[in-house]
Amino acid sequence: MTAEHVLSPVAKSTTRTDLVADAIRTAILSGRLAQGETLVERRLAERLGVSKTPVREALIGLAATGLVVIGANRGVTVRVVGRADLRKAYEVRLLLEPWAIGRTAASGHAADGARAALAEARALLAGTDTAALSLANRRFHRELYARCGNELVVAQLDTLQDLAALGSVTVLWRDRPTWPEEHEEHEAVLAAVEAGDAALAERLTRRHIERSVARLS
Repeated sequence: MTAEHVLSPVAKSTTRTDLVADAIRTAILSGRLAQGETLVERRLAERLGVSKTPVREALIGLAATGLVVIGANRGVTVRVVGRADLRKAYEVRLLLEPWAIGRTAASGHAADGARAALAEARALLAGTDTAALSLANRRFHRELYARCGNELVVAQLDTLQDLAALGSVTVLWRDRPTWPEEHEEHEAVLAAVEAGDAALAERLTRRHIERSVARLS
C-alpha cells in the first residue's frame, strides 16, 4: 500500500502559536516593538494573555524568518535592519517577485484584496502613520505574489517583505519619503494585473523594485 492510500491531507488550522507570532510580527512591523528591543517571554506572555510556551515557539519561528535574533545566551531581540540588510532583501525580491506577480496576472485570479490594500494605503498617504502605510503596502504586494502558484516562492517573499517593511520606515523613508511615488507605481502594477497583462505586470514590478534599490544608493 502506498503512502497516498495511507495518509490523508490534514486540515489547516491556526494554532495559538500562529496567533502569537502574528501579534508579535505586527507589533514589530508597526514599530510598537522597536528594533534592537529585548523581548522577554514572560512579559510578552502576560501582555498577550497566554503561557510562555506559544511565545517561545513563536519567537523561534520569527527568528527563522529573520525578524528577531536569538543570542548566544538565549536572549531575544528585534532585528536591527540597516541599509545593507535592506539592499540584500530588495536584490532577492528583484529575482523572485516580478516573476511571481507576472504569474498571478497570467492566472486571472481576482485582485480584490490588493485593490483594498491599495485603497487603505491611499487613505494613509496624507497622514503621518508611516508604519500603518508600510503594513498596507506589504499587504498589497502579498495579495499579488501569493497567487503565483508556487508556495516556495511565496514563503521566501514573505520573509523578504517582512525585512523590507521593517527597514523601509527606518531607512528608506527616513532619508527621503517616497511613498507617493511608490503608490503611483503600485497603481500601475495593479492595473496590469487586473488587465491580465503578465509581461507588463512583471516589467512594472521589476522597475518598481529597481527604483527602491536605486533610492538606497
